[in-house]
Amino acid sequence: MLDVLHVPPDLRRLPASAIAGLVMLAATTVILTALAFEHVGGYTPCPLCLQQRYAYYLGIPALATALVLLHVANRRAGAAVLAAVSLAFLANAGVGVYQAGAEWKFWDPPATCASPAELPAFDLKTMNLDRVPATCGVASWRFLGLSFAGWNAVVSAGLAAGAGLAAFKAMSRSG
Repeated sequence: MLDVLHVPPDLRRLPASAIAGLVMLAATTVILTALAFEHVGGYTPCPLCLQQRYAYYLGIPALATALVLLHVANRRAGAAVLAAVSLAFLANAGVGVYQAGAEWKFWDPPATCASPAELPAFDLKTMNLDRVPATCGVASWRFLGLSFAGWNAVVSAGLAAGAGLAAFKAMSRSG
C-alpha cells in the first residue's frame, strides 16, 4: 500500500521542508479540530485550553515562514525558526500535561481557572444559556482515556519532535 501512495516508510528520509510541511499540516488540522469542537460541538474551552492554542496560532505561521526560508536556501534561519517552533510545542505539551494532571486530580488546577477577568454584562438576549462554564480541573471529554488536554500533550510532543527533526535536517547536509 505504501508503494502505491509513494509514502516513504521513514520520516528520516524526508527533507527538512517536507517534514516541516507535515508538521504544519498536522498543527493546522489539530487547531481546526479544536475550533470545531468548540463552535460546532458546543464544548466550552477553559482558560488553560485557550492558552494551549497559542502554540498553534504562533506555530503555524512560523512553520510557513520556515518553509519559505528553506525554499530560498536560507537553511540556518529556517532551522532557527523550526527550533523555536519545536520549543513552543514542547512547552505546550507541558501545559497539556499540567492540565491533564489537574483533571486526574494529581494536583490542583490554577485558582483563577474558571473565573473571568471581569464580570460579564447581564443581558439575557446575548447570553448563551446552553453553555456551561468550563473549569481546568474537569475533563469535558475523553477518548481512549485521554482528555482534550491529554491529547494536546501527546500531539504537541509529536509536533515538537517533528519540528526539531526538521530543524536538525535543515542544518545537516542531507536535509
